[in-house]
Amino acid sequence: MCLVRVLVVEDEVDLADDIGEGLRDQGFGADVVYDGASGIEKALLYPYDVIVLDRDLPKVHGDAVCAALVGATRETRILMLTAATMVEDRVQGLNLGADDYLTKPFAFEELVARVRALARRAPSAPPVVRHGDLVVDLARRQASRAGRPISLTRKEFAVLEVLLSVDGAVVSAEELLERAWDEHADPFSRTVTVTLARLRAKLGEPEIVETVVGSGYRLR
Repeated sequence: MCLVRVLVVEDEVDLADDIGEGLRDQGFGADVVYDGASGIEKALLYPYDVIVLDRDLPKVHGDAVCAALVGATRETRILMLTAATMVEDRVQGLNLGADDYLTKPFAFEELVARVRALARRAPSAPPVVRHGDLVVDLARRQASRAGRPISLTRKEFAVLEVLLSVDGAVVSAEELLERAWDEHADPFSRTVTVTLARLRAKLGEPEIVETVVGSGYRLR
């Protein structure tokens, strides 16, 4: 899949920031907010794969956030964090529509494993995509062209998958930045241009990524 995007909704600022930073170190795109109202707003604005949602949140309680998002973001999986140790409390969160829960305090490695598992459960594209002589195995994150293996970085692979997913339509640089990076990417940097240049070089000739002047990029 493209870069897995995770939204962390947690009111303990240090914990939230640590989770966000740790997830980015693990290769996820992670955004962080600190209250329930901001969580709902952000989740409705961007297509997240997984939301790490604290239950005891200010402004809007985590239960209400979960209930609101379950009906509005059907493809997003929710991992609820709770300090509650009673089974009844945890079951209540699952009954609201959460896909999984994790009791505080938790090991970060377990949180990462659960986020990965939930991301795999999210609706995804077919595991192998072909475009002319280009073959991309999304599950194994491998690509080849005319039988020649192509070694791609995580970002290059994510950009390629975005382009494949739109079936020849034009994708703007802004949309690539949104879908293959996260909100921490600098919109004024040349990161998209540089990544596309490297991707083009690796894909080889004849050139498969076309620049549509003033609009964006697409696969020929």
